[in-house]
Amino acid sequence: MAAYRCLRCAWLLLVFISSWYVVVSSEETTQGHDRVSVADNPQTAADTAKQPLEERRWEATQVDKAVPGDAAAAAHKQDFPVPDSVLTPTPQLNDEFKEELVIRPLHSGDIYASFQFRTVWETDFTRGSKVSHYRLFPKSLGQVISKFSVQELHISFTQGYWRTMQWGQPYHPSPPGAELWVWFQDTVTDVDATWKELTNVLSGIFCASLNFIDSTNTVQPSASFKPLGIANGTDHRFLRYATLPREIVCTENLTPWKKLLPCGSKAGLAVLLKSEKLFHSSFHSQAVHIRPVCQDQQCKTMSLELRQTLNVVFDLHTSGQGKREWSLFKMFSRTLTEACPLAASSKIYIDITDNPQEEQFELSPATPLLSQAVVLGDRRTFSVYDLTQQVTFGTVRSLNVLIRWKSTEGDMLRPLLHAERYVAGYGLQTGEIHTLMYNNHPFRSFPVLLLDSVPWYLRLYIHTLTVTSKGKENKPSYIHYEPSKDRVRPHLLEMLVQLPPHSVTEITVQFERALLKWTEYTPDPNHGFYVGSSVISALVPSTVAMNTNITEEQPLFSTFFPCKEESSYFVRVYTEPLLVNLPTPDFSMPYNVICLTCTVVAVGYGSLYNLLTRSFQIEEPNPGLAKRIANIIRKMRGVPPL
Repeated sequence: MAAYRCLRCAWLLLVFISSWYVVVSSEETTQGHDRVSVADNPQTAADTAKQPLEERRWEATQVDKAVPGDAAAAAHKQDFPVPDSVLTPTPQLNDEFKEELVIRPLHSGDIYASFQFRTVWETDFTRGSKVSHYRLFPKSLGQVISKFSVQELHISFTQGYWRTMQWGQPYHPSPPGAELWVWFQDTVTDVDATWKELTNVLSGIFCASLNFIDSTNTVQPSASFKPLGIANGTDHRFLRYATLPREIVCTENLTPWKKLLPCGSKAGLAVLLKSEKLFHSSFHSQAVHIRPVCQDQQCKTMSLELRQTLNVVFDLHTSGQGKREWSLFKMFSRTLTEACPLAASSKIYIDITDNPQEEQFELSPATPLLSQAVVLGDRRTFSVYDLTQQVTFGTVRSLNVLIRWKSTEGDMLRPLLHAERYVAGYGLQTGEIHTLMYNNHPFRSFPVLLLDSVPWYLRLYIHTLTVTSKGKENKPSYIHYEPSKDRVRPHLLEMLVQLPPHSVTEITVQFERALLKWTEYTPDPNHGFYVGSSVISALVPSTVAMNTNITEEQPLFSTFFPCKEESSYFVRVYTEPLLVNLPTPDFSMPYNVICLTCTVVAVGYGSLYNLLTRSFQIEEPNPGLAKRIANIIRKMRGVPPL
C-alpha cells in the first residue's frame, strides 16, 4: 500500500512539472503579443488580479469572426497553434451603470423614497446580432430581448394604491397588481404566440403569476401606450398590454428583481432594500423598463437602457416616540457604507423645495451640494449626497441621513390631473361604471386619453356611454372600441376627451353581469372579481418651461418620460381597480348533495355487500357453571357427561 502511494505521488509530480513546462513555453513564445489569453500566462493573471473588479469583468462583445494579427503573430501561429478566440481583439467597455435614491417628505406626514438603477448598454439587438458576453446588463433579460425580438418592455408589480390627492404625482406611476406592456419588432410574424411565450418566461424570471395572462385579459391599444424610446414604427399590431389587478407582491418578486443589479444587494443603494421594511409600508412598487435610447445627442449610435425602479411610501407620522422625524436607519434598518464599485454615479437626492431656509425641518448631516431639476412641471431643489466621494461618509464610514421636523405647516401643490372610478347600481344583473377626471388648472384646458379594459363577463352597453363636464355633454373627439368575445377577449375602449379648466368630467357606461360556468369561478367567488385600473394619459400644462434636452447632469428620475412641448409635461394616471360581484350559485348545495349521495350509497351498497359476502356458522351455546361442575364429577365417576 505504501509503494502504491509513492508511485501515485511521483505520477502527480510528473504531471505538474509537465504542465508548468508547457505554460512557461507558451509564455516565452507569445511574449510581446497583446492577444495572448490571460489564463495561459501566470504573470498576466497575477497582474489582472490586481486590477479593479470592474476592469476584470467580462466585456459585452458581439460574436464576430476572429481578426488575424500581424505577420509575426501569423508566423507564431503556424509554429504554435493558438485558438481564434485568443486572437480576438478585446473591445472597449461600452456599458454604464448609475444609481439614485430620491427622498421626498410629503405633507401628509409620509415619506416617499424612489430608487432608480439605470444600465445603458451600447448595443443594438434589432440588427440581428447575437451577444455572448455580458458585463453589467443582466444576461437573463438580454437573452429574452434577443430571443423574442422585443423592442420595449415595461413591467411593474405594485402593492397598494397611490393616493394622488395626498401624495402628489409619483415619478413612475403604476396600477395596483401587475402590469405588462411590450412593443415587439416588426420582424415578429406571430405576435400572439410570441406574447404567450414571453409572459411564461417572465413569470419564471420574476416568480410571478404572469402565466395567467392570456387572450381574455390582453388588449392592443391604438393610441395610449406609445414607445418611450427610439421607435422605428408605431404600428399598434406589435403592441400588447395586460394587467393582473389581483397579483400579490411579496419577497419572491423582490429577490429576483435585486439579482438583476450589477452589485446585487451587497453594495451601493441596494443594501437598503430590506424586504421586512419595504413590505411594511403604505405603498410599494417595483418595475423594470427596457427601451432603446440614443447614445449621443446626434443619435448616431443606439444603446439599450435598463431602468429598474422601486417606489415606496412609509407612514412615519405616528412614530410612537412623539417626534416627527425619520432617517435611513429608521426606514430601512440599515445605513450606507459605500457605493456600488461598478456604478459611475451613486447619489442621494433630498427634496428641500418646501424648506428653503430650514424653517420646516433640519437635514443632518448637512451637504453643500444642491441641484435643481424640473420634475412633473415644477422646479424642485434637492440636497445631493454623492456616495462616490469618501468625504460623504465622514470619519465613521457610515451615512445615515436624518431629518428633524420643526414645523408641520405648509401648503401642498394640488395635482392638476386626478382621476377616480367606482361601480354604481344595485342587484346582480345590471350596473354602471363611473369614471371621474379632475382638471384642477384654474384657466387652461387640455385633452386626455382614456383607456379602459373591461373583462368579457361585464357586457358593456356602449349606447349608454355619456361624457359630461360641468353639467353639459362633452363629446369625445376620438373613440376606439373593440367589443369583447365571450371567453376570448375583453372590451377595449379608448377616448380622447377635452377637460375644461377647473372642472370634473364624468364618464358613465352601463353593463350587464354574465353568468359564468361553475368551473370558471374562483375558489372565493363571494369575494368578487377584479377589474383593472383605467389608464389616463395627458400632456398637462407646466408651471415652468421644461428643458427637453437630456443631459448627463440631470437626475435620472427627471428624464424618463420625453416631452417635446416646453409648456406641457407628460403624465400618466391610474384609477382604482374595481371589485365587482357576479351572480354566484350556492356552492354549498352540491356539497350537500354529494354528502347525501355518498351516505345512501355507503349504507345501501355496504349492507348488500355484507349479506352477499358473509359466511354463516352454527355456534353451540356455552354451558353454565353448574352444568360444567356436574360434567366434571360425572367424568371422575366414569359416567358420560350430560
